This record gives sequence, C-alpha cells and structure tokens, in this order.
Amino acid sequence: MGIVHHSRYLPYLEEARVEYLRHIGHPYHEIRETGIDMAVLEAHVQYRQPLLFDDVVDVHVAMGAVSRATFQMAYLLTVGDEIRSSAVTAHGALTREGRPTRLPEWFRGFASGAEAT
Repeated sequence: MGIVHHSRYLPYLEEARVEYLRHIGHPYHEIRETGIDMAVLEAHVQYRQPLLFDDVVDVHVAMGAVSRATFQMAYLLTVGDEIRSSAVTAHGALTREGRPTRLPEWFRGFASGAEAT
C-alpha cells in the first residue's frame, strides 16, 4: 500500500520525546542514572492523512500537563506544511522497582515556565 502502518507512529513519538529531553539539557540516560524511569501510561494518536514510505516527517513536540509524578507530551507530525497526525502521550515516573515516584524538581519547574538546565 505504500503507507506507514499505524503502529509505527509510536516510535516517531518516542524518538522525538527522547530528543526533546536531550535538547532541554536532560538526556534520558541521565534521568535513568538518578533511579527514575518514565513509563508510557497511555498514547492517543489521531491519524489525519497517512504517512507514505519515503516521506520526510517532522515531529513537533510540546510539554503538556505536569503533576507530581506524571506528565503529558503533545506531538504534531508534518510533511512539509501538511499536518499528517497529532498525538498525546502520558507518562509516569517510576523507581527501578516499578513503584510510582515524584518527577525531578527541575522537570516540574521546567513545565511551569522555569528555565531547564
């Protein structure tokens, strides 16, 4: 069919999320070194137009709602100026043992408008 299977959109989101954390100065591997993992709790994708094989896709990312232990990320997938898909993922902070924990202070501060370092 020449279109990207719907299940393959999630890796686009994950790659963009990891790059976003790196861009704000907190690479995922450094977060994990502090003993925190960020599990995906849910994902919602709205498919507007299909991605085609060999499309060059831009994934735009923005921080959404943040609580003590959870956060959301919003995404817009475009090809050129055309919106192909939008998505939201929800994440929870977990210890290495899989128990809920608080997000790092910098994360909550960044989400409320403070500068991330």
